[in-house]
Amino acid sequence: MTRIEFLDKLCQGLRGLPPATLKEIMSDYEAHFKDAAAAGRNESEVAEALGDPTRLARELRAEAGVKSWDEAKTPSSAATAIIGILGLGALDILVLLPLAGGVFGTLIGIFAAAIGAFIAGGTLFAAGPFMGLPGGVFASLLAGCGVMLGSAAIGALTLALTIWLVNGLVWFARLHYRVLKPALES
Repeated sequence: MTRIEFLDKLCQGLRGLPPATLKEIMSDYEAHFKDAAAAGRNESEVAEALGDPTRLARELRAEAGVKSWDEAKTPSSAATAIIGILGLGALDILVLLPLAGGVFGTLIGIFAAAIGAFIAGGTLFAAGPFMGLPGGVFASLLAGCGVMLGSAAIGALTLALTIWLVNGLVWFARLHYRVLKPALES
């Protein structure tokens, strides 16, 4: 995404904010692109590092609403803050929460299946030589080892993916905390 595309999407998402606030935010993000260009980074790298401009606009709207409430505790500034935070949270509750629940449920299921397969492989390894399976003792030992190693690999990949997702959720929560921090401190 180019600088112009990013700033256009950001500006569209910020429509309705007071002109002074809009100008300040847009000049801040324009400065991000100028500083990065001076450092030798291209526009698409900067846009990717800044994140989705639509999501960023929702966060900035919520932050502007909380800041407005902090400066002047009026009914209109309260409404602005509440609407901004609800707009930010609506996406989380309606889209991300069910999606995260499904993903984490699937990961738990895969991890449980890997544990079950590991136990089955151990059983095959230990009892296979005495069961008279086709291929003999050596084949049952190798099959047991193979099942245990395969399930351990699947369990390790599932664990790594779970850690990656939890880190993503922590990052996402920190974004929300950054928006709400001024209101919580007052």
